[in-house]
Amino acid sequence: MIRLSRSAAAYPLAAFLLPAWLAAQETTLPKGYVGSETCAGCHDEANTSLGKSPHRALATAKWRGWQERACEACHGPGAKHAETNAVEDILNPSKMAPAAVDKMCLSCHRNSRTHVGVIQNGHARSAVACTSCHTVHKTGQESSDWQFRTAAGVNKKCASCHLNVWASFQKPHRHRLPEGAMSCTSCHNPHGSVLARNMRTANAAEPGCNACHADKRGPFVFEHAPVRTEPCSTCHEPHGSANPRMLARHEVLNQCLECHSNIVAPANGIAGGVPPALHDMRQAKYRNCTMCHQKIHGSNVSRRLLR
Repeated sequence: MIRLSRSAAAYPLAAFLLPAWLAAQETTLPKGYVGSETCAGCHDEANTSLGKSPHRALATAKWRGWQERACEACHGPGAKHAETNAVEDILNPSKMAPAAVDKMCLSCHRNSRTHVGVIQNGHARSAVACTSCHTVHKTGQESSDWQFRTAAGVNKKCASCHLNVWASFQKPHRHRLPEGAMSCTSCHNPHGSVLARNMRTANAAEPGCNACHADKRGPFVFEHAPVRTEPCSTCHEPHGSANPRMLARHEVLNQCLECHSNIVAPANGIAGGVPPALHDMRQAKYRNCTMCHQKIHGSNVSRRLLR
């Protein structure tokens, strides 16, 4: 209640203008909304942490339309909850269905200038909500914003679900991901991709492996067809392998003979089995195909990809 001072009461004009001035100072909120200040009365800790997170832009950016009611941007209108103080009268993203959470987050994050505004991958199909990886109220080292600043933080979050993949990185021949030299998002886009397994693209629409292994990209005068038409995982295990150069087979000859064989003979345990006639597999020099065919990804001088 506003009390007029004696001096204000003594002047009828001041008494007439004061209510209109006070009304002009008040922020008009849509019906059902109470504003962030009301929320902070009970949820002071959450309000403080929100002010330290990137979502603080909700309270300051007028073009978003949520100024003075940033809390209600995610939790919905809070007027009824403010009256009853009942949990069922307010939205709680941590207890909402994943599809509803994604819809809520994408009301702001849809159609970003990068692929991160797209949800079209296995995470969406498996009903993994945005809040499974991203936090809003936590601050400091507990927040996702802090964790995702480093490769180690990203890898820890991904490994919490993808345990089998993390186990592959413990093999002797692998990408240097456990050391923090790269992160899962170096190769995968967790929000979606035009390629399978959320693979990032490089050089427009090429596989993401070429972003680091540019020397294998080409173009070459004489190409090894699988390099152009098949994924790198045809020969390599991308997360980790017990074999040198992360090959899918323990011997180079077994890897090559999956395609380069005259007779398919699976009974002897080798896919392919019989190489071209001039190669005698009893001799060690023929058992390592790359001793001669060194340019296996492509060559500019030899049709047979010889060194």
